[in-house]
Amino acid sequence: MSDVQPETAGVQAQYAARVATDLETNRTEQERIGAEVAALQEQLQSLEKDHALLLSMQQALGSPSTPAAAAKKTSTRKKAVPAPRASANNSSAARTKKPTATKSKDKDKDQGKAAKSAPKAVAKKPSAPAAGPTLVELIDNHLGRQSEPRSAAEITSALAQDLPDRSIKTTVVRTTVEGLVAKGRAHRTKQGSSVFYTSVTPAEEPAAPQPETTSTS
Repeated sequence: MSDVQPETAGVQAQYAARVATDLETNRTEQERIGAEVAALQEQLQSLEKDHALLLSMQQALGSPSTPAAAAKKTSTRKKAVPAPRASANNSSAARTKKPTATKSKDKDKDQGKAAKSAPKAVAKKPSAPAAGPTLVELIDNHLGRQSEPRSAAEITSALAQDLPDRSIKTTVVRTTVEGLVAKGRAHRTKQGSSVFYTSVTPAEEPAAPQPETTSTS
């Protein structure tokens, strides 16, 4: 009986260690997937901003696909439709329809004026600011300038200091730099429970100027 108890305790310890490992793996996966979702949301917001910028530029340039051009085409199409001819036996009905045709022409003229003035109004709007470098480019450049490994928190802190107007989260940075590791553009090392990253191709330092030599006579 005394031999069974130590054996049972050893099995329980093995299961407990395995459960603890599985819990840690599950928690790490949750953080990774959550970071990927945050990164995708940031990319979606960036695409939406680019979409709005492109639309404003398209309207300012007077592209045929703009709403103002579409309205102008509709107005032209309406003007091209000939008015129905009145029959000789219904001259009184033709006289009654003349005011309606005149009103229709006046309405088409107003629509044409509104369509012509629309691009001018759009052109006066201030253009949206140009999009800056992506987070991937920022992290890649930052790691390339470092001589020592950097953690995701250290990278986030440095980027936040350089770009105070841009909201950068550690989870998004971790996901992005892991993507660089997957592409072979960065190295990943682990020291204890901490993870550090280094660039595969560090930025080249400028060559030191050569001292000038003076010739002696």
